[in-house]
Amino acid sequence: MQTTFTEEQLRDPGTKRANDILRSCVHCGFCTATCPTYQVLGDELDSPRGRIYLIKDMLENERVPDAKTVKHIDRCLSCLACMTTCPSGVHYMHLVDHARAYIEKHYDRPWSDRALRWLLARILPYPGRFRLALLGAKLAKPFKGLLPDPRLRAMLDMAPATIPPVSRNDDPQSFAPKAPRKKRVALMTGCAQKALNTDINDATIRLLTRLGCEVVVAKGAGCCGALTHHMGREEESHTAAAKNIRAWTAEMDGQGLDAIVINTSGCGTTVKDYGHMFRNDPLAADAARISGIAMDVSELLMQLELAEGEDKGLTVAYHAACSLQHGQQIKAHPKTLLKRAGFKVVEPADSHLCCGSAGTYNLMQPEISAELKARKVKTMEAKQPDLIAAGNIGCMMQIGSGTELPIVHTVELLDWATGGPPPPALTALGTRAPEVPILR
Repeated sequence: MQTTFTEEQLRDPGTKRANDILRSCVHCGFCTATCPTYQVLGDELDSPRGRIYLIKDMLENERVPDAKTVKHIDRCLSCLACMTTCPSGVHYMHLVDHARAYIEKHYDRPWSDRALRWLLARILPYPGRFRLALLGAKLAKPFKGLLPDPRLRAMLDMAPATIPPVSRNDDPQSFAPKAPRKKRVALMTGCAQKALNTDINDATIRLLTRLGCEVVVAKGAGCCGALTHHMGREEESHTAAAKNIRAWTAEMDGQGLDAIVINTSGCGTTVKDYGHMFRNDPLAADAARISGIAMDVSELLMQLELAEGEDKGLTVAYHAACSLQHGQQIKAHPKTLLKRAGFKVVEPADSHLCCGSAGTYNLMQPEISAELKARKVKTMEAKQPDLIAAGNIGCMMQIGSGTELPIVHTVELLDWATGGPPPPALTALGTRAPEVPILR
């Protein structure tokens, strides 16, 4: 694609990166075949190629974004299926992230949009606040029909039936390995996950220590910054990310780390991009070090000796989170591990398509999100599995709200298969599980 940015415009690092990405696009349209919003809406401007044209025009002309441009960019899930499909290697993620930051700086959103985005940015990344919000949502659910805004109704729907008690395992501390030590790793405990499902981190710690890892929850680490990053709120996202960089760097320079392990793939995609996000920051070198050892929990488990398990007699439908299969290009590891542990693994049709969760997307674009959820649930249930496994809390909440099938994190099944308690969600299958997950 030909671009006409001036030398002055290219002095801005974000614009320079956008120019490089735009020039790599050859208009082939392969991306439209795998774009979920294009499949649902059928509008060229709701495809990656269409959005690329809108972004190019906006940035080149330094336009104040108009409502049309903002609408179509807001509708993007950032699922990154287009990056997997693209034969030219167009790095759409960096382009749309820059466009969102530009929009955030130059576009005056309607007050209702500003208020909603402010609310989400002030609540979701903070587990304590999020817990209070979930409790409030449970109380307000009976009055959902009185709310005129479908986005507010979607926020109430997000509240789970039960809110788990706080897990003290998420506090800063170190967990000794239960076998001869092979690695020392930092576990990213996340933000929303700590309020929605404490079983995941508990299971991860049990599993990794059982396989010979010392697991550290670093003091000062918290939200990865992804939720605000994808809303274009750069200052807030970078502030959150910087705290993690400093916390993990202190561990690396102290007793050392072999990996920073992440069990929420949406967070993993962002942490692995810290090197790019901070490339022009004094933290650039440390950010690159962090990105260099960040890995999804499935990547780490492939390096450890997970024993072959007996046939569990359960069929697991594996949901490939977009942030894992497209954002990190990790496609086989979770399925390989589940099969090794003794589960029969099946995948739904169109497994490359997003479930519609996408961070805060299901709250800000509830109609499109609901359509994508319905499609995903239909293809999952068509496989007639006993349960569903996924590697991202957002996907688990999204799909779980549309099916009666139990849905669990991949590490919960692997923990159970190697001596841990059965996942609480499997009580629906008649499997006895403890009321409160016990680590020690």
